[in-house]
Amino acid sequence: MYVKSPLNYTGGKFKILEPIFQEFPKNIRTFVDVFAGGFNVGINVQAETIICNDQITSLIELFQLFQRTGIEQLLRDIKGLIETYGLTQHNTDGYYSLRAEYNRTKDLTQLFVLTCYAFNHQIRFNNSHEFNSPFGRNRSSFNPNIEKNLTEFCKALHKKNIEFSNLDFTELDYSALGGQDLVYCDPPYLISTGNYNDGNRGFKDWKEKEEQELLDLLDRLDRRGVRFALSNVLFHKGLSNELLIEWSKKYHIHYIDKTYSNCNYQFKERNAVTVEVLITNYN
Repeated sequence: MYVKSPLNYTGGKFKILEPIFQEFPKNIRTFVDVFAGGFNVGINVQAETIICNDQITSLIELFQLFQRTGIEQLLRDIKGLIETYGLTQHNTDGYYSLRAEYNRTKDLTQLFVLTCYAFNHQIRFNNSHEFNSPFGRNRSSFNPNIEKNLTEFCKALHKKNIEFSNLDFTELDYSALGGQDLVYCDPPYLISTGNYNDGNRGFKDWKEKEEQELLDLLDRLDRRGVRFALSNVLFHKGLSNELLIEWSKKYHIHYIDKTYSNCNYQFKERNAVTVEVLITNYN
């Protein structure tokens, strides 16, 4: 059974963990989750040390809160906020009162409770880094599933050797890594840009420049004998990532949907197809 992140982060890999882990090496000393997001991959990896990195400061701070706080205390704090603000699936005023208070205080427990009641549980910020997700009326709440996911997630955080980092992928120090380690990258997808990486939310956007910088970094790791695994899509809604397709030919391509394993890249006329892959520099 895999642990599911309590955060509904765009691009989360929980539903495809099995095919991803099938392609991971068995013995990993240090696992570096470069674009951790909701941390579904990193929290479930078996490694001596797990490094959880993301450029979104509030994500990393939330995980650090979960790691240092006992689950009983965390649940008391969450339920206390829900009671204080009268949060339900229908109390719009309560939600926006809490959102205004969080944007004033930047209290991390308040941020997590907001994600529980936000539309689609989304984490969104404006250019001033103020939380601006709308209310998930009639849909979102701190429900038993989220409480269960949070509890199991915290247990794993407390049990495993997890270190946190809040850097851009170009600023991470990879110099100590070697052949027993694994660098995992699940970056924003160049051909399916969402509002979390469009450059209009106060954080770095993702264009061809960033894509090329990441591919160059992976090439440098390969030359040093450091193992890497890259999650991405080759085709999506009629678009193709030609930069990635050409680069990937020198490595090993593992298709998340095995029916595409003999595609030979002949997908350009199939507008509905999304071809998701894991690209590795090891067999």
